[in-house]
Amino acid sequence: MVLSPSKIRVTRRGFTLIELLVVIAIIAILIGLLLPAVQKVREAAQRMSCQNNLKQLGIACHNYNDTIGELPPAVMMNSGVSNKTIATGQNFGPNWVVLILPHIEQDNLYRQASSSIQSYMTTGDANWRVVRSTRVKGMLCPSDPANKQEYTGVGGNWARGNYACNAGGIHGPGTAWLTTEMGSSPKNDWGWGGLPTTLTAGGVMCINFAHSVARIPDGASNTVMLGEVRSGAMLSPVDPRGTWALGFPGASVICGHFSWDCTTPNTTEDNADDCEGAINVPQDRMGAWTGCPYQQAASRSKHAGGVNVCLADGSVRFVKDTISQGNWWYMNASDDGVPHNFGD
Repeated sequence: MVLSPSKIRVTRRGFTLIELLVVIAIIAILIGLLLPAVQKVREAAQRMSCQNNLKQLGIACHNYNDTIGELPPAVMMNSGVSNKTIATGQNFGPNWVVLILPHIEQDNLYRQASSSIQSYMTTGDANWRVVRSTRVKGMLCPSDPANKQEYTGVGGNWARGNYACNAGGIHGPGTAWLTTEMGSSPKNDWGWGGLPTTLTAGGVMCINFAHSVARIPDGASNTVMLGEVRSGAMLSPVDPRGTWALGFPGASVICGHFSWDCTTPNTTEDNADDCEGAINVPQDRMGAWTGCPYQQAASRSKHAGGVNVCLADGSVRFVKDTISQGNWWYMNASDDGVPHNFGD
């Protein structure tokens, strides 16, 4: 007897539980393999964006140099102002970023403060601070999510930033931030890093001083002009590190960052940065001596393995955390007279 098609029973077999679990496990393994690759691609893109920010800031500093005849100072300090602390009553002036605002397509922001900026050194006019709470996209590294939160010290509402000028200087026996004021150049008296005691450590952009690009003693192509800093907002709203308009170490300045307990980029040393109000978390590469006034700050980033820097000739490089203290010194000191090696 031949069965009609309507009487043929078709048995459909589904997945067993074991097969389903195997498929899910395979998918999970594939996702696990792909995720690090996706993260690496994302970080590579963010690092390139950060490098572009530094490139634009380098061009802006050069434009300022072409107009004024020298680079912008790290910060302007009127007479009688403490250059070591940012206590509420201190009338410190505009920093290097405020001064280059017209050169980073922030003309409108600059105009809000221009008269105060121009008169600050003679009158002490503090109205330049109206710009402090404005987020400037080109000052933000996309790898640092903490830069979205404000710094609430010194009157509050200071926008964050991730780039700092290089003031050089040596911490110990002097105070790093002050050792290059007005263009001074300290000697390595204590022999930090086992380096010669005759070695000098002049800065590029310092308190009330800056070199011109053409007159940097070691040459513009051999000297760091700008470097990265991290926002301290993820530790505390009053941790000032990474604050674009605040002209102090850790906020928008790196200094003494190759001496004492700041030896290389992203140092993990305990109590490393001496920044008033900073929080000590060395395991996250954010060591700080919490109660210390402004003296010293290292270059730091959220990038894996190093920091981006802009040399005084405008070129941008990635410097590994593994660089030797000596070569980091030679890259940053403007007048040591010693060639450096980017790969070491």
